[in-house]
Amino acid sequence: MHTISDYQKYFLEYLSKNTLEKEPKNLYQPISYILTLGGKRLRPVLVLMTSEIFGSSYEKALDAALAVEVFHNFSLVHDDIMDDAPLRRGKETVHEKWDINTGILSGDAMLINAYQLFENYEGETFRQLAKLFTKTAMEVCEGQQYDIDFETRDDVTIPEYLKMIEYKTAVLVAAAMKMGAIIADASDVCKSAIYDFGRLLGIAFQLQDDYLDAFGDPATFGKQVGGDIIENKKTFLYLKAIEYADENLKKQLEGLFTLHPEDPSDKVQTVKGIFEDTGAKDQTRLEIEKYTKMAFEVLEDLSISEDKKNILRVFGKQLMNRSV
Repeated sequence: MHTISDYQKYFLEYLSKNTLEKEPKNLYQPISYILTLGGKRLRPVLVLMTSEIFGSSYEKALDAALAVEVFHNFSLVHDDIMDDAPLRRGKETVHEKWDINTGILSGDAMLINAYQLFENYEGETFRQLAKLFTKTAMEVCEGQQYDIDFETRDDVTIPEYLKMIEYKTAVLVAAAMKMGAIIADASDVCKSAIYDFGRLLGIAFQLQDDYLDAFGDPATFGKQVGGDIIENKKTFLYLKAIEYADENLKKQLEGLFTLHPEDPSDKVQTVKGIFEDTGAKDQTRLEIEKYTKMAFEVLEDLSISEDKKNILRVFGKQLMNRSV
């Protein structure tokens, strides 16, 4: 087995060798641009790592890893258009650097390219990868639509929110891990278990993101702390605060989430105070721990060595203890 940084290095080397430099430039340059902006490369690393956990080599999994990363970045290009976001990882978004039409078309080409990469696998492996990818891609779109719908609703429930983050974020983490198992020809029980492990860890990962957005260290978080509060996003923290607040505090919080002040710093501090006073901050931490624990319990069903189970546990703990 290799380290996470090894897998990142192998993937980045493969990505650089497979950059699409073709005509027309205005279709392919935005693709290269978004793919080289950086990021944690979490999903492709999971494909490579899981393939080796189940006894294959990471080399066999590189095309699937690239497909997952291309798809993930396609979704970011289109999400940024929908959100009218000016920046992605501190750089101009594709539609800002070029234009909206270019962003839409280049995103479409990325989705098609992700499918193309699976063509490098044969027979049953290709069939399973393509079937999983199609299911996952549809769920990610469903998750995005739920997220859009929630912006104009004031009756979003916690189960609905958890379903949204499962589809928008967690299923792609789960699929990445299952792809590694498919490439390694693992048993159906192991494929199912590793998918559940990734899904549960993905939910915990997104809840951690919600938490860090409000309570992360500005020096290490990498994004504006309080961004979700500024944008009036109804995250798990908000929904828990609404659940636990008394009538006056509930009305105050709901009122704050209709405001778009020029200087949002007072609003952010007030909302964070409500999150703490209602216990929403502590409840979010407990929910993160709950899903992480559930993920680790799934590992017991995996017929792999204890050493390899421990690799997955360590990875999960690192993910949950991150500050970025």
